[in-house]
Amino acid sequence: MGSGGGSVCSSLSYSSSSTCFASLFSICSPSSSSLKLNPRRFLFHNPTNLRKQAPLRCGRSPEMESKKPIFDVETFDDDFVQKLVYDALVWSSLHGLVVGDKTYQKSGNVPGVGLMHAPISLLPTAFPEIYWKQACDVTPIFNELIDRVSLDGKFLQDSLSRTKKADVFTSRLLDIHSKMLERNKKEDIRLGLHRLDYMLDEETNSLLQIEMNTISSSFPGLSRLVSQLHQSLLRSYGDQIGIDSERVPRNTSTIQFADAIAKAWLEYNNPRAVVMVTVQPEERNMYDQHLLSRNTHNIVAIRKTLAEVETEGSVQEDGTLIVGGQAVAVVYFRSGYTPNDHPSESEWNARLLIEESSAVKCPSIAYHLTGSKKIQQELAKPGVLERFLDNKEDIAKLRKCFAGLWSLDDPEIVKQAIEKPGLFVMKPQREGGGNNIYGDDVRENLLRLQKEGEDGNAAYILMQRIFPKVSNMFLVREGVYHKNQVISELGVYGAYLRNKDNVIVNEQSGYLMRTKIESSDEGGVAAGFAVLDSIYLN
Repeated sequence: MGSGGGSVCSSLSYSSSSTCFASLFSICSPSSSSLKLNPRRFLFHNPTNLRKQAPLRCGRSPEMESKKPIFDVETFDDDFVQKLVYDALVWSSLHGLVVGDKTYQKSGNVPGVGLMHAPISLLPTAFPEIYWKQACDVTPIFNELIDRVSLDGKFLQDSLSRTKKADVFTSRLLDIHSKMLERNKKEDIRLGLHRLDYMLDEETNSLLQIEMNTISSSFPGLSRLVSQLHQSLLRSYGDQIGIDSERVPRNTSTIQFADAIAKAWLEYNNPRAVVMVTVQPEERNMYDQHLLSRNTHNIVAIRKTLAEVETEGSVQEDGTLIVGGQAVAVVYFRSGYTPNDHPSESEWNARLLIEESSAVKCPSIAYHLTGSKKIQQELAKPGVLERFLDNKEDIAKLRKCFAGLWSLDDPEIVKQAIEKPGLFVMKPQREGGGNNIYGDDVRENLLRLQKEGEDGNAAYILMQRIFPKVSNMFLVREGVYHKNQVISELGVYGAYLRNKDNVIVNEQSGYLMRTKIESSDEGGVAAGFAVLDSIYLN
């Protein structure tokens, strides 16, 4: 259902060079690097304990004395549904569960102009608690795996060597990575804000992973609001519907991702430095991003396109990244995950400039490559996880949720996919939704590649097609609800921060549920295929 690791979400504000200012710190002297935090304005003293509230944890899902039945939408009359929709739209408007309306020209770059509610599921989707706990449990292991893979430059270069010949975008990323390896460039502070996507496969009765997203993992802001919306509706109407609001897990995605960025900023240890969000020139999902940057404890955040970074940026002799006259501590990518984000050499120059600097990158070029489809397929091969992980129980937990993944170099699998294309998905090395190949198109593309020769094979992988349970649900877009047969995809966020040997953050950090019409192959929300949802544990 799309990515988001690339995640179809980027951004811009009223002016992409505008700065969000607030008083965060005081400096002992103009030349001092020591930081004094104001406890009345700032919520933490210790960078390892930013907030006192307990984060969402897989083992803390609420217990009920008796299991209440899941609602049946067929029993809802129109008047009742209309009332639910009205209340949902009011709540969304009051709480910022909004996106830019594409019918307004300025809605992609002027905040507050042309707003509409985000596409949503009217009520949460039932999800078995045992699989919810499984998805939570493996998140810190995947976080650690991504970090360790990113440090193995030879593995990344070797695994993607053939892909480089077949895919220009991946080739350019690998070129930057290769330059960093040649210079022995080290990333002592490594920040990862990931999203791991899963579906429940009804055929095998198992939770299977769709992909690992390591760049621009979308909707940590709006997903939290959807969970709160559903909790609010169920508190008001739960008795009538017959379900309990406490079965919707608390979602702290915004808080935990923002805290991880703030901790990375602290580790960088330059109180004058800012957080820079790289954004697309037109971004109707900007509010999801603003929710994150406005929760980083008043740390100054700026928003720049990659083209602006190339024009305004430089790297000083000590490695400091300067953009628009400001030192940058953390670069948070909400663009740069698709070829469309690199229309000219300016954008590639900006990516190289950022990588050459000492700023904390989220993600670094190595983290970005680790999230590619080909690396996911390589990690699923027998014996490969053992190269990066020592704990056999952890390895078994990860393997349990791997779907079937194959290279197109496997003639037997390619033959099966040509004969039964409905059992496979053909995936290119792309993020952002709308890129995967399904059904008869799988057969046609495989036959085309066979005629063209083997070089094109490396641009794709084959994945087992997952067949999740179909249910009925009300989906709300542009103020109108429709009752549809739907399927859902669970994304679990993970935050990871490390400074050399010190792991500062490694945690599951909330979730994103996306629901789409059962007949739709793709599932990106910002790409228009799906709606935002939350889960109801059963």
